[in-house]
Amino acid sequence: MSEAVRPDAVADPDSPHALRRLSAIALGALADGATARGGPLPAGGPGQVAARTRALCSPVLPEEGLGAEEALYGVVRAAAEGAADPSARHCVAHLHCPPLAVAAAADLAASALNPSMDSWDQAPAAAVIEEEVTAVLARLIYPGRPGPDAVVTSGGTESNLVALLLARERARAAGARAPQVFAGANAHHSVRRAAWMLGLPEAVVVDCPDGRMSPAALDRALAANGGGPALAVATAGTTDEGLIDPLPELAAVARSHGAELHVDAAYGGPLMFSAKLAPRLAGIEHAVSVTYDLHKLGWQPVAAGVLAVADAFLLEPLALTADYLNADDDTEAGLPDLLGRSIRTSRRPDVLKIAATLRALGRQGMARAVEHCVETAVRFAAAVDAHPALRRRAGEPGISTVLLRPAAADALPGEAGDELVAAIRRDLLAEGRAVLGRAVAADHDGRRRLWLKVTLLHPQTAAADLDALLKLVAERAEHLSRRDA
Repeated sequence: MSEAVRPDAVADPDSPHALRRLSAIALGALADGATARGGPLPAGGPGQVAARTRALCSPVLPEEGLGAEEALYGVVRAAAEGAADPSARHCVAHLHCPPLAVAAAADLAASALNPSMDSWDQAPAAAVIEEEVTAVLARLIYPGRPGPDAVVTSGGTESNLVALLLARERARAAGARAPQVFAGANAHHSVRRAAWMLGLPEAVVVDCPDGRMSPAALDRALAANGGGPALAVATAGTTDEGLIDPLPELAAVARSHGAELHVDAAYGGPLMFSAKLAPRLAGIEHAVSVTYDLHKLGWQPVAAGVLAVADAFLLEPLALTADYLNADDDTEAGLPDLLGRSIRTSRRPDVLKIAATLRALGRQGMARAVEHCVETAVRFAAAVDAHPALRRRAGEPGISTVLLRPAAADALPGEAGDELVAAIRRDLLAEGRAVLGRAVAADHDGRRRLWLKVTLLHPQTAAADLDALLKLVAERAEHLSRRDA
């Protein structure tokens, strides 16, 4: 009888020889691809990248298979050669961190073992590890509370969705109308989308005159709500600037109106690892729930999101019984019920890489890595301020994000200055020399302008890396200004 798949192609934990051999091929393809790429991004733009990628890994469904080795090498080589590499020092556009090797290795084990976190009989040990890790991550946000808890999510979008879902169910259980959500103009789009997905009233947008939610504006908005359930959503680390809302004041305003507070700290939450930086999040402990991600300022491969809640009972609305996963008699007999730990059913054990990282670095190691990124942003901001051809958006840098633009852009009429900023970014992308972000934010004169965004998440970035990046931007600004003169 023929075999559908060769036995040595199966990632059997009891016989890992095939996985060991194929892992070596994948690592070789990663190295070869990075060498061919030669920078933080492949050169040539979308058309050339697509052509090279297809040449390396097409067809993806041949009539006869190529074999594991050739197929794996081609796909991994194509992905690596065409990658935006977050470990490159000039790949600084997004909240997209370089994953630690220990986390990536643990993620490989998670894939090989392939437990699904929806029933104990699929993930006996992984369930225990998740219980331990979520308890630690909940206490990070709520150190003085007797019974906080957390669930692992796919990231900030899912965490915010679950937070609003739980708020809706609390209101429903109390016999009240659906809660009204109040979110700053600076809030992540996932908050408004979650309200839409859950059938909640359209979120009220609260003014953020300096990029942070105004407590006075929230007070006025809640007063106009006329009572009833309300959830104020604050942000601790905005996507564009890394700014942190005034959490103690917002918590006090919400409390005065009988409203609840949720904090989207997808970016800023890991500041809590550091005794030096945690005070920036003072007031977060007053939130009923908190979103934070470890695939941003935590150096995990995607996905590694967290939703922490002040008390474990707040997660009870997620409870669900499916007889084939968590029958009542099994639960009564002592088998742990995992189904209520997520809105998903089949779910990867993303907690394994988090556990390996936390054990490897410890709280102090995590703190030092977070502090390095924050301090790097301060150094980078000072370097921009000292550069004759560049300027920075005024104010202290937010967490590890800096906005800058060439001084030459300010001398151009109308929208031409913003067009120069956009052209610099696209040129450097097309050449594969730097991956810079873009953000629209108010300038010192109140006018909203386009800025280059630098998000510093590499725990080993050095001053020389920053100087080289500034030189690239300044030289490209001068070249484009001359060309268009």
